[in-house]
Amino acid sequence: MVTVLGLVRHGITDWNMERRAQGHSDIPLNLEGRAQAGKLAKRLREERWDVIYSSDLGRARETAQAIASYKNIPVLEDPLLRETNLGQIEGMTEEEIVGKWGKKWRELDLKMESKEALGLRGVSALTRIAEQHPDLNILVVSHGGFIGTTLKHLIPHVDTVELLNNTSLTVLKKHAQGWDCELYNCTNHLI
Repeated sequence: MVTVLGLVRHGITDWNMERRAQGHSDIPLNLEGRAQAGKLAKRLREERWDVIYSSDLGRARETAQAIASYKNIPVLEDPLLRETNLGQIEGMTEEEIVGKWGKKWRELDLKMESKEALGLRGVSALTRIAEQHPDLNILVVSHGGFIGTTLKHLIPHVDTVELLNNTSLTVLKKHAQGWDCELYNCTNHLI
């Protein structure tokens, strides 16, 4: 049995462009993000995808709905697929954060979700989704921090240092022996 997971980072938002910490803030896609989601949807329409899951945050949900409109399958929302909870820094740029808490702000308790907690949440969510849909091809639309951190736990043998681009597709296969990466951070649809 092989289950395929296609991990999609949502389309771009104004806060992405302004380099603001989004976290759990519910920021919508901007015009470019909607166009990116449409291009990804057109790419995926001829591929076999049986189920679509999405974070419950609007930017991911809107990206997933663009894909679903071509696939004619519903989007299943899961709050465990949300981005990292960034606590007190949400909505701020790096410059604003440093201005408020100094250069060593990462050492402070600003009520942020830890990378370890995020990784465990991500592994748990993706493993559960894969186990609920054995032998199917499942799209999961989520967030850059969530996907990137989860991948470091699921496929530590694969180089995942490159930051994920908006609407990138990463394809994993779950075998009895574990997880393998077939495609990483692909944005051919944006060219």
